[in-house]
Amino acid sequence: MPQKTLSIIKPDAVKKHVIGKILQKFEENGLKIIALKMVHLKKEDAKKFYMVHKDKPFYESLVEFMTSSPVVVQVLEGENAVEKNREIMGATDFKKAKEGTIRKEFATDIEKNAVHGSDSTQNAEIEIEFFFKKENIFSY
Repeated sequence: MPQKTLSIIKPDAVKKHVIGKILQKFEENGLKIIALKMVHLKKEDAKKFYMVHKDKPFYESLVEFMTSSPVVVQVLEGENAVEKNREIMGATDFKKAKEGTIRKEFATDIEKNAVHGSDSTQNAEIEIEFFFKKENIFSY
């Protein structure tokens, strides 16, 4: 049974005009895009979405960054989608990311690292529900 995960193309990558290149990496690596939209997060939504990081020193700057311009949010589907997406994204610190990964190619710094991806199947379910209604997700 295919697994689903959430992916966000962050403001830095949107501003660099690399949305298509990032989406292509998902598809070329066996993940299907089964839901997709562009949103401009409101501050309260970004705070809620990143609540797990509220006690960390980067929380406020992350919220500011994620609300600085639109983001592209997608649901990806495939075998081991969470793990596969994390491989495609590369290490959070783009300097440590492998060649060919999204972060190695498109990240600016550790926070402006081009993409977000769910870190577990449980979080994927929560994050997908945060952005998408079931009727807007299309497995095929």
